[in-house]
Amino acid sequence: MDIEKLVQNQRDFFSTGETRDVSFRIKQLKLLKDTINKYREEILDALVKDLNKPRLEGYATEIGVTLSEIDHSLKHIKKWTKKKKRKTSIINFPSSGYTLRSPYGLTLIISPWNYPFNLALEPLIGAIVGGNCVVLKPSEYSVNTSAIIVKIIKECFSESYIAVVEGGKEVNQEILKEKFDYIFFTGSTKVGQIVMEAASKHLTPVTLELGGKSPCIVCEDADISIAAKRIVWGKVINSGQTCIAPDYLLVHKSKKKELMDKIKDVIAEFYGNDPIKNDDYCKIISEDHFDRITEYLDGLDIVIGGRHNRQTLKIEPTLVENVTLEDDIMNEEIFGPILPVLEFDNIDQVFSIINQNPTPLALYLFTKNKTIEERITQDISFGGGCINDTVMHVSSQNMPFGGVGRSGMGNYHGRWSFETFTHEKSILKKATWIDIPLRYPPYENKMKWVEKIFK
Repeated sequence: MDIEKLVQNQRDFFSTGETRDVSFRIKQLKLLKDTINKYREEILDALVKDLNKPRLEGYATEIGVTLSEIDHSLKHIKKWTKKKKRKTSIINFPSSGYTLRSPYGLTLIISPWNYPFNLALEPLIGAIVGGNCVVLKPSEYSVNTSAIIVKIIKECFSESYIAVVEGGKEVNQEILKEKFDYIFFTGSTKVGQIVMEAASKHLTPVTLELGGKSPCIVCEDADISIAAKRIVWGKVINSGQTCIAPDYLLVHKSKKKELMDKIKDVIAEFYGNDPIKNDDYCKIISEDHFDRITEYLDGLDIVIGGRHNRQTLKIEPTLVENVTLEDDIMNEEIFGPILPVLEFDNIDQVFSIINQNPTPLALYLFTKNKTIEERITQDISFGGGCINDTVMHVSSQNMPFGGVGRSGMGNYHGRWSFETFTHEKSILKKATWIDIPLRYPPYENKMKWVEKIFK
């Protein structure tokens, strides 16, 4: 594919103004929804092939949330795109003010392989609602899901409006040479740095949805039975290949044994005594990722799980303890079903441990103590999180999702997706029936009046 020509064709189409028409945007959203429903079974089949993702999990975490995002956008798009009245100051009397949101123009969306359908389509929905043209670059790892995305997009849209570009690292490099008006990237911090560097050459604004080491804190007053279920689910869904999965446990020492015993029972309840033979258990995306994850286990104290099968690319849910902050597993995002367990005596130790790593994308806290809740949520920097749950904060279209620092910048979901892919213009409308001369030269004898205005 000629990337340069594609970009120019999209610029030409955007310049026609067709994408700015709200009725056009609504039509495209409805078409996309109908086509997703049409290919529902093929999408689920692709997710099974790429990640061995169970069909229920595939629908809930990929298709269902995407359709819900479209419905939410259709319900609110007319409200979002209306002008908003704004107050003006006395210095501008007589006048009125308003803001309106305009599309950036040509946008680039680079999506990852771990939730290959949802994390490609959800930002795409925001770009459509915002009135943009889009070049979508899905991951080369999730080949089957990328293929069905290509099929859906080609059936729905012309390439001059929305196009999918497939390929590996070399294709990414070629795309990033082009000038876009906005770039939305989801993936690793390392690649995010490359994307941001490329964007800086054109002063292109970016949203970076990255990752990091997301802590899960279990206090001594936590409901251990509930905590165990929700921690295992949040960690093991998609075999731990979730950017907001709990990356390590911080457990009060008085509850550590009880929690570990309960987690072991929950894993058996969810996946049986041999999870890697369970069809409802996802596989690792590739041999390279499998090797990277299993290398963490060398020399560690495995207390639950640890078995793995390279042929099937499955690693059973695994807990390790007696790790130190210097171990590799505590200095890199795991992105797999291994969970290190550390203990603490008091909440100050929690702060000390978390602050050893860059700002996490998510934080989870299990407690009934409101004082601890307020201290943790207010005094620790992180992208978002849950109290007495894991992962589920990402499911709400009424709250923004995004990271901070090395875990990302910018956010999306619901209205925030629309705002991410649009620029807010401020407009001052001045009356002409009077023109107060105070601001014009000559300035002699005007200072006292200017001072009064600003008091």
